Amino acid sequence: MPFICVAEELKHLSPKKINWKFDGILGSFDKQSVQRGYQVYREVCSSCHSMKRIAFRNLRDVGFSEGEVRTIAASYQVIDGPNDVGEMFERPGIQSDYFVSPFPNKEAAVAANRGAFPPDLSLIIKARHNGANYVYSLLTGYESHESDEGGLYTNPYFSTGKIAMAPPLSDNLVQYTDGTDSKVENMAYDVVNFLQWAAEPEMEMRKKLGIKVVSFLLILTVFVIFINKRLWEGLYKK
Repeated sequence: MPFICVAEELKHLSPKKINWKFDGILGSFDKQSVQRGYQVYREVCSSCHSMKRIAFRNLRDVGFSEGEVRTIAASYQVIDGPNDVGEMFERPGIQSDYFVSPFPNKEAAVAANRGAFPPDLSLIIKARHNGANYVYSLLTGYESHESDEGGLYTNPYFSTGKIAMAPPLSDNLVQYTDGTDSKVENMAYDVVNFLQWAAEPEMEMRKKLGIKVVSFLLILTVFVIFINKRLWEGLYKK
């Protein structure tokens, strides 16, 4: 019986299959969802997780106005310098700055999270197999908000069935500015859309270019076949 209990406790499930708008050859980003996902990241995830590869100016690509981006950037204090006397100093962020990390270094992050290092989320979707579905399943898959004696939480979508990260989302944790219902599933869906965009900001441009290239090659192939046929017809007639 003890063996059976352990096996049940450490059960592992495959990620849920979600219908993402960005999937497929013609897939594109739901920019409203990406914007809401940024709100979830900023208000919830950014307290532990960095996104060092994303600059504030990149937010313009998903529909934020230049004024909104300027305001968002200025709400952070960025370490800059050295100044004329060789000292570092703080200043309000500007659009060209990258997202500010919650901790000054890895050691501080580990110390603040009971020995666990919260990974940078810039490429987290690409760093995990079936990344979008995996992250969504992980965020929505906690069985309880209570930890065990070791401080771990049960989540069957994590590789070991136990995870050090407490459930980050709960219903109405974030108040969406556009009035969208902020239940856990919606917040998880939106933040995954944001993370997918962060990992592949060039995705839409790449897909459009791919369609143009394939279309050109198809037209060229038809043209070559037509010309080849005409040439051989002329030879046969002779």
